[in-house]
Formats: sequence, structure tokens, C-alpha cells
Amino acid sequence: MTKENAIKLFEDKQVRSVWDEDAEKWYISIVDVVSVLTDSVDGRKYWNKLKQRLKEEGNETVTNCHQLKMQASDGKMRLTDVADVEQLFRLIQSIPSPKAEPFKMWLAEVGRERLEEIDDPEQGIDRMMEYYHRKGYSDNWINQRLKSIEVRRELTDEWERRGVKKGQEFATLTDIITHGWAGMTTKEYKRYKGLKTESLRDNMTNLELVLNMLAEATTTEISKEKKPKTVAENRKIAYQGGTIAGNTRKEIEAKTGKKVVSRLNAKALKAVEADSADKKKK
Repeated sequence: MTKENAIKLFEDKQVRSVWDEDAEKWYISIVDVVSVLTDSVDGRKYWNKLKQRLKEEGNETVTNCHQLKMQASDGKMRLTDVADVEQLFRLIQSIPSPKAEPFKMWLAEVGRERLEEIDDPEQGIDRMMEYYHRKGYSDNWINQRLKSIEVRRELTDEWERRGVKKGQEFATLTDIITHGWAGMTTKEYKRYKGLKTESLRDNMTNLELVLNMLAEATTTEISKEKKPKTVAENRKIAYQGGTIAGNTRKEIEAKTGKKVVSRLNAKALKAVEADSADKKKK
């Protein structure tokens, strides 16, 4: 577990946090957030009262919160209540503070947009394209990324038809596919690119995206033909799909003399594209 302290939130206020590499989540000090939102002199006392009230109301978010050791003001490591991002947003909704309103409004907006996308999926695609444009991605990359989402959805739909459960089973099969074509698991791949909470696919090059799509599309087609009935059979098919794309990667590397799996992440990719654009202008 890697510790990251003094994360700046809510203007210039500091909130302690811990990055859990295994869970791939940020865990944030609830007392620190409560102190900032309420301007409370004793954030711990405020949180204890709020926690008691929420428990009496049967709030599951409080029940699911746990404790981690964080550095206290006296420099010692002490256990403190922490929440992941989703839990934190839910807790913020229970705090009557003007400073919490921007978060509540944002949550309401996200909920409204999600309902609109269910009624009209094209709105979701438009918002996604707008999001990637704002992030500075090229049109070519965005088109590849949208296609990769479609391919991934076809695969997960196929897995559901074969009785594969969302969550750990999806993650295990994805790891098998990723290792098959890239030579490393999803977590190893993210670490290789220097990522934490960021999406791996959002940090792939065009060629990485294409090979990932090939691996997932191939797995989907084999599954449709073989109609696996057990977890073991699904794992075997995931291995086959990943291996086919892995062989393609090796052929490309043999012809080009360059590694396909890159350390480049989104930030580096955009810098390379900007440099290339500047050279073309000259």
C-alpha cells in the first residue's frame, strides 16, 4: 500500500488519503473532509455524532467504512475512519453544509445525465466524445476508443449469456486476455504506464487499442461458437483470444523492430501528438 498525504481538496485545505494498490482505490480521511465542510473546530467529534445518527438510521455506507493508519498532527500513525470516493459522496449528502452543495448538485447532474443516456444512448456517445475532446485526444484516437467500447460491450454481453458473473470473474477473464496479448495482467500493465485510478484503455496508443480490440473480439467470436458452460471453459477461450492477438503483436514487433506495449500514457501521448503537429506546421 502506497501512502499519499496532503492531497489538496476544497481550495487550499489538506485532506489525508491513502492509495490502496490492491483495491486500486483512494481511501480518504472522513474526519478531514468533515472538518473542511463544516468548519468544525473538532471534526472528529462532529463525525462521531454524525456516524451515530447515520447508524441509527440504518445507513449502510457508515457500516461499510473501515479504518486505516494515517499520520496524525503529532506525527504519529493512528487509525482513522476512511471512505472510498463513492462512500464519501454518499456521506457528503448527509452533511448540512453550504460547502457540500456543489457536490450534491454534481451528483444530481450525473444522475440526470445517466437517465437521459438510458432513454437515448446517443447522448452518452456525444458526451463521451466531448469529454475526450476536452482532454485533448485526437479524432483518430477517439474513434478507436469508441470502437473499443463497443467491442468490450459485445464481449461482456457474451460473458453474461454464458453465466459469467460481473466483478471478480469479469476481472479474471480480462486479465487472462490482457496477459495473452500484452504479456502482463491489467494491474501490471497499469503500473507499467504509471497509472493508478486512470482507465488503462484511456492511456493506450492506437496500436495498443487495436490489439486489445482484436483480443476481445476474437474471444467473443470463439465463445459464440464454443458456447462454454463453465468458468474453466471461459478461461480457456479467454486465453485463446488473447494468444491470437499476442501472436499478432509479436509479428508486428518482428517486422518493425519496435515494442508495441508502450510506457506512454495519455499525458505523454498528447505531448507526442502536439510535437508531431508542430513539426508538420514547420
